[in-house]
Amino acid sequence: MALEFGHLEFTAMSLRITRINELLKREIGTVIQRDYEWDGALVTVSGVEVTQDLKEGKVWISVLAGNPSAVIDKLSHDRGAIQSKVMKRVVLKSTPVLDFRHDGSAVRGVEIVNLLDEVDKLPKAPEEPEGEA
Repeated sequence: MALEFGHLEFTAMSLRITRINELLKREIGTVIQRDYEWDGALVTVSGVEVTQDLKEGKVWISVLAGNPSAVIDKLSHDRGAIQSKVMKRVVLKSTPVLDFRHDGSAVRGVEIVNLLDEVDKLPKAPEEPEGEA
């Protein structure tokens, strides 16, 4: 019975962390969109991963049509102000220290779609009529 309780406790903790991650993702995204200008780049929060003790949080940032290094540097420099604004809206027993990281998956996705479009334009072998082998 204790094993089942432990499993349920772990599941409840995981669900809580998942909810906190999503809440922080939304609130950090709001701050980034409202308080920053990115000179034509599209900057979004693609994910947040806080530790179980809520002391640290990785914030994954997607950057399209801009310089990811400059965006991450700016966010890292303003970390304290961003944390302060977010924690006024999200009340937790401890404020996670945010660590901004670049998420290149959106750029890779666009590159793959472009490659697939190029492949589609390549000449194709003629189709054989049915029944011939």
